[in-house]
Amino acid sequence: MFKQKTISKLLIIVMLMSSMLLSACGTKTNETQGTGSDKEEIVEVDIFQFKVEIAQELEAAIKAYQNDNPNVKINLQTVGGGDDYGAALRAKFQSGNEPAIFNVGGPQDVQDWLDRLEELTNEAWVDKALTGVLSGVTVEDKVYGLPFNMEGYGLIYNKRIFEAAGIDGDKIVDFASLEDAVKTLDAKIKAGELKEEFPLLEAVFEYAAKETWVTGLHTSNAFISQEFNSSLDAFDAKTLEFKYADQLKKFIDLQADYTSNAKSKNRLNAVDYSTQVEHGLALERVAIIQQGNWVFGGVNNINPEVAENLGILPMPVVGVKEDSIPVGVPMYWTVNKNKDEKVIDAAKDFLNWLYTSDTGKDYIVNKFYFIPPLEGYGDLKANDPISAEVLRFAEAGRVMPWVFMGYPTGWGMDVLGVNIQKYYAGEITWDEAVQDSITKWQETR
Repeated sequence: MFKQKTISKLLIIVMLMSSMLLSACGTKTNETQGTGSDKEEIVEVDIFQFKVEIAQELEAAIKAYQNDNPNVKINLQTVGGGDDYGAALRAKFQSGNEPAIFNVGGPQDVQDWLDRLEELTNEAWVDKALTGVLSGVTVEDKVYGLPFNMEGYGLIYNKRIFEAAGIDGDKIVDFASLEDAVKTLDAKIKAGELKEEFPLLEAVFEYAAKETWVTGLHTSNAFISQEFNSSLDAFDAKTLEFKYADQLKKFIDLQADYTSNAKSKNRLNAVDYSTQVEHGLALERVAIIQQGNWVFGGVNNINPEVAENLGILPMPVVGVKEDSIPVGVPMYWTVNKNKDEKVIDAAKDFLNWLYTSDTGKDYIVNKFYFIPPLEGYGDLKANDPISAEVLRFAEAGRVMPWVFMGYPTGWGMDVLGVNIQKYYAGEITWDEAVQDSITKWQETR
């Protein structure tokens, strides 16, 4: 009897405690944290960004921010690389699941998304912006975007392979010297002279024609930037003369003629970013790829020795500008003005933290391998070899502007990039590719 009463009392106590616990749990939701006067709303910020190269590092930065701001929950989604970010972003908005932070590329994107863009003119980082980096996202003296970073691209090459072949990359300053170096290297590869030191080396180039952002945006930019001085000029242009289409053909033919797919160029249309970078340059299967300083992290994760021995060769526009590389801002962070005010404030705060706090700046330079677009970084400087090369070109004035952000919406990737694929596949001639691209520019505008 004593045992039964004791057990009954214990059961009652357990049930009461369980009830209290359930009641306490019921008062804590996804929207609040703490109790009583300490109760604080949890603000969720969705980020939809394009740069796949920093996805993991950005997740780590977000966790660091959340540790100091426990009332903010940030959800990151990355779409880029082989996917069309612009199309994915439009689909995201059409789904009704609008992100709080997203990316735009420049004046054309700003026009397309202006009804969603929060003005950022009064943010702390604006006065720290390097000269010219905000021009593409400024409308009537109002700033709508924070630049990701400064990037440069050209022909990324393996210095060790060049040295083994007796080629001095520093002496490649025009198309003629580039072509000579390519032919020399190709002959040595085919003769097996480099096989012992580089057993996987099979071709000079890998060209990712599947990625129409590589062909239709980055490659074309070097040549169309000789026609327009800036992305704003390109944006204002109702027509495209395509003055240097022949020079563009020489450049893409050179890359195609010295790949492992030289005899079946249609296969280049299946070559993606991963094949080019991770399974090409990083493995020393090829010696040169057309990419930029953003590839360092990916190559470094696979083969640090290769990553530390990379350099950049110019993208020569024959007879016009032959010793330079394009340098500019790849994308901008923007804030969705249609979100709740607390979400907008949290989004702005995170971007300010990422680019101006000591912890954030460390991520920008040492984890993302970015060249900062803002002043105030002191001794923190991009120190990977490719970024150092970009800065060397910039300091020497051997640069071209990024004008592809001023192309008509979709033109670079969906028109010119696709036409280059058709040219490689033998479906159209180069003249047909050029004429169709000129026509579509005018029609789109």
